[in-house]
Amino acid sequence: MKFTTVPFAILRFQYQLARLPLRLIEDRVIVRMGEEAPARLFYERSLGVLDATVGHVLGDAKLEKRGSVLADRSDMLSRAARLDAVAAQKEEHADAELKAQRDNVIDEQEQAREEKKREVDAARSEADDRKRAAAVAAKARTAARRQRVDELTAQRKDSIEDSKRAAQARIQAGEENASAAAESKLEDAQAKRSEAESKRVQADRLASLADAEKQKRQAARASRP
Repeated sequence: MKFTTVPFAILRFQYQLARLPLRLIEDRVIVRMGEEAPARLFYERSLGVLDATVGHVLGDAKLEKRGSVLADRSDMLSRAARLDAVAAQKEEHADAELKAQRDNVIDEQEQAREEKKREVDAARSEADDRKRAAAVAAKARTAARRQRVDELTAQRKDSIEDSKRAAQARIQAGEENASAAAESKLEDAQAKRSEAESKRVQADRLASLADAEKQKRQAARASRP
């Protein structure tokens, strides 16, 4: 055995003794952390670098390799954690963008529904207005027709009344004319009867006078010798 190997062996042993508290911390604290916890990765990388450096200085290839592996593993896990963090951040950003886009789509759909509802309400209101206007116009037309019918009925009634009055006047005039004619005829008949009676009286008187004259002549003839 070389003379220089003895001090290195002593130093490696002393390092192992000095590392016992670190091993105690690792066994009781570090192992309870997540494998990618930043504090654990920092601790393991620092411990790995320390082991690799001490192993290289003391010529302990096993310790150096173990430290390098631990440091490299910590670096890889750190990079993976950073990549995961970046990926998570990107994913979060993408999720935020997706949520924003989804919210925009929802807002646009909601606006479209509201716009459609406003259009439907406006169309329904316009239809109701047209219906009310049509009802008012129909009512006005009905009232106008009723008024026109009433006016025509009143005109016909007046015309019928005028016709009745005219017919009544004609009848009355005819009756008056007939009465006057009858009265005139009656007067004529009475006059003719009076005239006939007068002529009869006169004829009777003449006949009486003639008989008296005849009797007088007969008496005169009878009285002659």
